[in-house]
Amino acid sequence: MTAPSLFNTGTRRRAEPPAATGPHSGLFANVVFDRPLDTEYTYAVPTDLVETVGVGKRVEAPFGRGGKVTIGFCVRVTDQPPSAAFETKALLRVLDGDAIIDDHLMKLTRWIADYYLCGWGQVLHAVVPAGVRENAGTRVAAFVEPVPRESLPNPLPSVTPQQKAALDKLKKEGRPLEITQLARIAKCTTGVVAGLVKKGLLRKFSERIETEAGGARGLPGEGEELAAPTPLAPLELNADQKRVWEQVRAALHSDGGYKPFLLHGVTGSGKTEVYLRAIEEVVKQGKEAIVLVPEISLTPQTISRFSGRCGNVAVLHSHLTDAERGGYWRRVATGHVQVVVGARSAVFAPTRKLGLIVIDEEHENSFKQESTPRYHARDVAVMRARLEGIPLLMGSATPSLESWSNAARGNYTLLSMPNRVESRPMPAVKVIDLRHEPKPSGKHFAIGATLEKAMRDTLKSKGQIILLLNRRGFSTHVHCQACGHVAQCQNCDLALTFHRTKAALVCHFCGYETAPFQNCPSCSQPGMRYQGLGTEKLHAEIEEKFPGSVCQRMDSDTMAKPGSHQRVLDAFRDGLIHILVGTQMIAKGLDFPNVTLVGVVNADVGLHLPDFRSAERTFQILAQVAGRAGRGDKGGQVLVQTFTPEHPCITLASNHDFVTFAGQELAHRKEHQYPPFHRMARLIVRSEKEEAAGAFADTLAAAFAEATKRAQAGGAAVAQVRILGPAECPVFRLNNYYRFHFQVQSADSGVLHTVLRDVLAIAKPPSGVEFQVDIDPFSML
Repeated sequence: MTAPSLFNTGTRRRAEPPAATGPHSGLFANVVFDRPLDTEYTYAVPTDLVETVGVGKRVEAPFGRGGKVTIGFCVRVTDQPPSAAFETKALLRVLDGDAIIDDHLMKLTRWIADYYLCGWGQVLHAVVPAGVRENAGTRVAAFVEPVPRESLPNPLPSVTPQQKAALDKLKKEGRPLEITQLARIAKCTTGVVAGLVKKGLLRKFSERIETEAGGARGLPGEGEELAAPTPLAPLELNADQKRVWEQVRAALHSDGGYKPFLLHGVTGSGKTEVYLRAIEEVVKQGKEAIVLVPEISLTPQTISRFSGRCGNVAVLHSHLTDAERGGYWRRVATGHVQVVVGARSAVFAPTRKLGLIVIDEEHENSFKQESTPRYHARDVAVMRARLEGIPLLMGSATPSLESWSNAARGNYTLLSMPNRVESRPMPAVKVIDLRHEPKPSGKHFAIGATLEKAMRDTLKSKGQIILLLNRRGFSTHVHCQACGHVAQCQNCDLALTFHRTKAALVCHFCGYETAPFQNCPSCSQPGMRYQGLGTEKLHAEIEEKFPGSVCQRMDSDTMAKPGSHQRVLDAFRDGLIHILVGTQMIAKGLDFPNVTLVGVVNADVGLHLPDFRSAERTFQILAQVAGRAGRGDKGGQVLVQTFTPEHPCITLASNHDFVTFAGQELAHRKEHQYPPFHRMARLIVRSEKEEAAGAFADTLAAAFAEATKRAQAGGAAVAQVRILGPAECPVFRLNNYYRFHFQVQSADSGVLHTVLRDVLAIAKPPSGVEFQVDIDPFSML
């Protein structure tokens, strides 16, 4: 018999696995640690740990010269002794009763460590949530169960009436009970139960179980595992959807294994219905599905449809506590969840029989992790699907150029849905040249005359409005009119942004805040000028110009509390909000039929950055936000304000012409040897001392020159490696660190990795200097 957890997982674990005390068994365990080391360390397995040690379990072992007790992951168990001449240390303890990383995830994390050039232990540490590592949401409970008849003491000891009643209650339950629970049921004290244990009539044992806090709670926006409500009927498919669905369904029923699809469907074409049918098909086969979405809190409609169609759905997002995340992981691992919906880390969900991975809005930058390990969830999902031999469905109205190129080369199967559902037309897009737009009267100048008139007409006809401005705050630039001094962060080479609500100047990178200046800190003269435009100032302008309408701002400043997105979007859907203003978080995942006007207040934000992806990102956000209009019977229009109306990414986005844009941009990338035609890595050297960072950057440059020569001497001359740098980063100082960077490119990924490994092996940073390696970087600043 096994003691039940609150979720009845039926898995018994000892609360605290014992430390090793016995002699060496002849087995050895290879262990990796959360360190930037590509090394497996071999430890002897004591006899009393033979039954518990295993691949995918965490262990305690002495590490380093001082033998500090350190937690690592066991990645191999063998009877082959290490070849090293020095004495092999022994494991101290096995921390997990069952492996928390299965064979599929072991292979996947090994690939991540190899491809992204980081330690295997670092990857494993990042993959397993803190709530699992720390047993958050669980507690150790004391259970009792009757001693088997053959093991009862002879003669049987006498018992008190209370003890007899407790014993009878336990036997009637037919399962182990917590001591406190048995005492409550038998209406006695725990001392009565302890007496039965002492007399040999009950056996006591400990087990770690889930607490209520470790389970799912509340609403979908707060991290609940969603049991399916009344099933929703599948929608009728149009011709495009039927054609796409037949190809996906064939892959799900074939034994062909890995099959990657890129679904290019315009906004409103019904991609979600294809996802749902594919997931339903997988669940019917007794398998599980993983769905990756860029912003979990902005897809309430999608999540609601998942929970109505696809069985038990677990939602994973950043607002979960460690206890909730740990509970989610354990429930997925024990097969209680059929569908996992989440952001990038959900790609590591410990499913038992994975049948499909879906990536919605696969082009989104948020799928790229910006800390070690710097993986891209889309690429990891591709590799996981390949390793597990399952279909992969990636969808977007504006696919990444990497995925588009893969489809063109035949690596992915391209599926196209060029029309909206119910034959609705794409919204008309008008580009407004701000260079010739009449200046509006008053102190605010964000909304031009053309956009203002369209807004008034929309509100008069009872339509709703979405306005995009991808910059938060009130004033983005504060300077002195007397001497020209610009308010900058004391930790970064970045201008401070004025936030009127909190009455502070704020750095959007490191979080530094200071009170607004009354006088210039440089020349002490009054008259600081607050310029630039953020969502907070735009909101104020709307309230001034449209006093009878309800406007709500949606950005990271206003949406910080759990459930904020859900409340605002519900109010918008119910017509309680007339104008929704926000950053890029309102550009995707929203489907409101009454939105008849979308305005882009400044399309040039982000277009002129020193980043080769700036045009692609601008096109994507314009096309995505334009797709929020015209989803109902009323139709819709989009107005785009810009100072560069002739830029291809703006003109082609206004024509909903992704194919032409992709062709032009790919030609530009090929000419300049940028991804996807050349692979790229970015190395950043940083130190709080500028001289130290610069000196090590020069050391790295010499190491690159030597490594390149070796690669060419080894026959890799045909795949030239292009090295740019060292140079100061576009933002030279961030959070008090001075930064230099290298950009390394090659048409051959293998050669690129060979050169980087050679450099990493010989160039060790001195104390006080750090450097980061970012394969396939997304941030170039």
